[in-house]
Amino acid sequence: CCFCSKIMAVKVPTRLLFIDGEWTAPIKGNRLPVINPATEETIGEIPSGTAEDIEVAVKAARTAFTRNRGKYWARTSGAFRAKYLRAIAAKVTERKSELAELEALDCGKPLDEAAWDVDDVAGCFEFYAGLAEALDSKQRAPVSLPMESFKSHVLKEPIGVVGLITPWNYPLLMATWKVAPALAAGCTAILKPSELSSVTCLELASICKDVGLPSGVLNIITGLGREAGAPLAAHPDVDKVAFTGSTVTGRSVMTAAAQVIKPVSLELGGKSPIIVFEDVDIDKAVEWVMFGCFWTNGQICSATSRLLVQESIAKEFIDKLVTWTKSIKICDPLEKDCRLGPVVSEGQYKKILQLISTAKDEGASVLCGGERPIHLKKGYYIEPTILSVNPSTQIWKEEVFGPVLSFTTFRTEDEAIDLANDTQYGLGGAVLSKDADVCARVTESLQAGIIWVNCSQPCFCQAPWGGNKRSGFGRELGE
Repeated sequence: CCFCSKIMAVKVPTRLLFIDGEWTAPIKGNRLPVINPATEETIGEIPSGTAEDIEVAVKAARTAFTRNRGKYWARTSGAFRAKYLRAIAAKVTERKSELAELEALDCGKPLDEAAWDVDDVAGCFEFYAGLAEALDSKQRAPVSLPMESFKSHVLKEPIGVVGLITPWNYPLLMATWKVAPALAAGCTAILKPSELSSVTCLELASICKDVGLPSGVLNIITGLGREAGAPLAAHPDVDKVAFTGSTVTGRSVMTAAAQVIKPVSLELGGKSPIIVFEDVDIDKAVEWVMFGCFWTNGQICSATSRLLVQESIAKEFIDKLVTWTKSIKICDPLEKDCRLGPVVSEGQYKKILQLISTAKDEGASVLCGGERPIHLKKGYYIEPTILSVNPSTQIWKEEVFGPVLSFTTFRTEDEAIDLANDTQYGLGGAVLSKDADVCARVTESLQAGIIWVNCSQPCFCQAPWGGNKRSGFGRELGE
């Protein structure tokens, strides 16, 4: 990989918390460093809110929700709310280049991928603007009753003040998955992004201010999970919590919400299988396997990181997969044609290397990768790694959240399904075959919320997203 010179046109802006439509200093005055995972250098700071700031933000959101008996926001027409969502989408598109570069600097995502994410952010706000407008014609839909002397209809109402807690792998996009539908429905919200990648979420606050979003409708509190996320989840005046993140933290969110009987949506960890049958076009299948595991530096909750290949084609398939994986360009995310950047933090870097080391101790064979790239002396880089493993090993069962693919073989369709379902997770899964009947049977048999057929990872805001088992419950996206 050759290093080319580049101009750093974007600097990390210095921002405060966003509460009640205004930039607000954290009550305790704390700030956290922004570390570029490609260089390990501190490139800025973000405010670090605490329970005291959450209290102020919740009060602002509640006031906005109830102001003028809902005529301020909650009970306005969907068309009124859609106007703001479309304005946000337009501003996101206008600032696409800047937002993409900030995302790449903050979380290590290759710049091209970050730019595609920004397109998806704008598209998501547009989609929910359309649904907000459509909601007006669906209100007071009549319910057919067996007695003509009674009338009944359904009124769709916003649930209230919602707490939105989002992860670091798709910072702005995952925030949008929660913010856009919440605002479209008439809710008011407090967004708490991950402390590891909050920069673009604070820029969303700037955009909301620019388009004149009514004060208090969206409040953004950055900070540590234990100091800001936990009090948000437990707050008695928050009517619902939507969380995306680890299964461990999701359990804590669910426990906190249970104390005041509030609903939660949880999108948690995954260890998704991808099953490759012997009749596939090997070149196309190899591409999808690589995309399914190494996209976003392997940091995807739905990553198809458990590869099952039918025995009859396993050698040819794995030989090509290893060869192509070794050709992936690993470099600074801002460099041209970068395809794999660093993982998000030193903590993640050490965790992934430890899981690889444990896998080797348990008998896994490293087919490629598993180390820091020799040409990169700084940054949290890990080579894309392929391990041949026994399905009893830890790395086959536990989420890695990095560029690590575990591989095993199968003989029959039933064996493949049993291996794929032998997991505590149930977020995603993929089946690759030219036989439509095989694909249909496997799709119905996989115990997961999202199934891809002859592909892996495509996601559209029009379709619902979510898992089962310990991958959580509830759905995001879609109507």
